[in-house]
Amino acid sequence: MKLGVICDGISQDLAHTLNVMDEFGLEYAELQFVDGKEVGDHTASDIANIKSLLAQHAKPVSCLSRHVFAGLTSANKPGDAQHTKHMDALKRVIEMAHTLNSPLVRIMTSKKEQILWGENGAEKWNVAHGAWDALPPLIAPAVELAKAEGLKLVVETGNGTMVNSNYTARKLIDELDAKDTLQVLWDPANNCWCHELAYPDGYEVVRDGYLGHIHIKDVVVDTPKATLIVKKMGEGQLAPLFEPIATALRNDNYQGVISFESVYHPGNGDFEAGFRESIELFKQLFNDAA
Repeated sequence: MKLGVICDGISQDLAHTLNVMDEFGLEYAELQFVDGKEVGDHTASDIANIKSLLAQHAKPVSCLSRHVFAGLTSANKPGDAQHTKHMDALKRVIEMAHTLNSPLVRIMTSKKEQILWGENGAEKWNVAHGAWDALPPLIAPAVELAKAEGLKLVVETGNGTMVNSNYTARKLIDELDAKDTLQVLWDPANNCWCHELAYPDGYEVVRDGYLGHIHIKDVVVDTPKATLIVKKMGEGQLAPLFEPIATALRNDNYQGVISFESVYHPGNGDFEAGFRESIELFKQLFNDAA
């Protein structure tokens, strides 16, 4: 399968990260922060330098991952000042995507309201009325922009966002009738927080044409204690599920990229060290030879 990494999880020094990618045979570069700037904030000169570095190492870009729409709430409306700010950033990222030949641009969704739907009394007393209905109109202009620009968006299943499961991601895509332009960026570790079982439950929701990109890391979540612990690959709660996920992806001929998300460190703040502790197992589980 197509394996890569979110580059700034190793270092925001792209030249260094590309050398590390070469060392471990990772092909696809996902860009988020480079040299202290989030994608969409780089100058033309910055982008030309990024393109040159990628070409020197023959690394295609899998996705440009800005936190578009993150931080908005259900009170935001299409065209208000904050929404416009995010749309303007998206336009810059799309322009960068054309220059770097990135097929995907990542978006997020607004802040999570905990209970969106309910029955037998919950619909009166517990549901955050109107919260979900406010979301599709915020995302619709982004879908139309991407369609006009000839690329795809992927919406990440994020911690603390309205789309925090494969179920809510697919529901958003279906309500927008946008399956051809908007797909799911599945982060099964993030989905642990809302207790969506990654396999088979989460995978079954997106396997039929909704899955566009994947982030892989391992975690332990304790929702009652509001605590998240990032773990070395294979030592968290997803450990027994990685192999069946990989097998299902192969069997279904998944054509997207799987990005390792290097957000683990061994207690010393050294994320590259955390990467080096985990990457061989990631490759073993998800490459074609596994």
